[in-house]
Amino acid sequence: MITIADVARLARVSPSTVSHVLNETRYVRPETIQAVRAAIAETGYTPNTLARSLARSATNSVGIAISAISNPYFSDIIRAVESECARLGMTVFLADTIDVPQRELEVVQALHQRRVDGIILAPCSDSSRSALAYLRDNKIPTVLVDRLASSDFDQVGVQNAKSVEQLIEHLADHGHRRIGMVPGQPGLATTLERLDGFRKAVRRRGLDADPSLIAPGSLDVEAAAQSTAALMGRPQPPTALVAGNNLATIGVMRGLRRLQLAVPREVALVGVDDFEWADCFEPHLTVIAQPCLEIGRRAAKMLVERIKHSDAKPTTVRLKTTLIIRNSCGCGGS
Repeated sequence: MITIADVARLARVSPSTVSHVLNETRYVRPETIQAVRAAIAETGYTPNTLARSLARSATNSVGIAISAISNPYFSDIIRAVESECARLGMTVFLADTIDVPQRELEVVQALHQRRVDGIILAPCSDSSRSALAYLRDNKIPTVLVDRLASSDFDQVGVQNAKSVEQLIEHLADHGHRRIGMVPGQPGLATTLERLDGFRKAVRRRGLDADPSLIAPGSLDVEAAAQSTAALMGRPQPPTALVAGNNLATIGVMRGLRRLQLAVPREVALVGVDDFEWADCFEPHLTVIAQPCLEIGRRAAKMLVERIKHSDAKPTTVRLKTTLIIRNSCGCGGS
């Protein structure tokens, strides 16, 4: 097996000089660097990356703790994080939190034990915030994505309240006065912010503010379908519905189909989250599209900066969303 000593002999330098070239831990003259690199190429020497990372107290790896399987919305964010990290020469370890607090804590601890340099986390709904406390107590470089749960950390997401306000404004412009909402998962920062945007827009436009028009948070598609049935079964049902995320949108569509209610002729529908098949539904869905790829890229860059500058003040970035008008709202959009 080729060793660092073999490279040093061929380059006519000391093993410590080869180490300094590999690890960039000391100034080395350009001609010496060239000689060492030529010797590495000729011998086929492969550096021991684990040993190097231990020496430098860095592994050039990051962890992503996110509900990747249970929520397809995160796939684009994960892809963007991985792409940006690869460009920066970093390896990504992905762990699914399944949006369960205890599992989230276990995932964060496991990534920490594997000595990742930092963690990107989409925090679940956890009143004890145990994973966030672990990250804070252990001073682990962390960026929160999508769910902006604590200003103690760097975090990047979107303007959730404004996005839902935009949907309400659009429906109100169509003449809807009684609008219902089927939120996403209860307790999440995104759900709370979108509910806040819903209430603000309803008050501002002088619409029906009946609190019973807001269904309980939906853990999954079937829960959203049942909430839809309950809303539409009221003596005065809403004439339009807002779905809080992509899973809620699918659930609302399922519930309306079971009731044999035509969209948008009998009830209008809009939602938060565009997804790959949103324009394959009949009618095509009017939605708020989030810049998922940009969220992922920004999170990766923020994490790299946090790793380099651990004492810097945490920053929160909120990106703009886009209203995509199709047909489900009653428009004749494309």
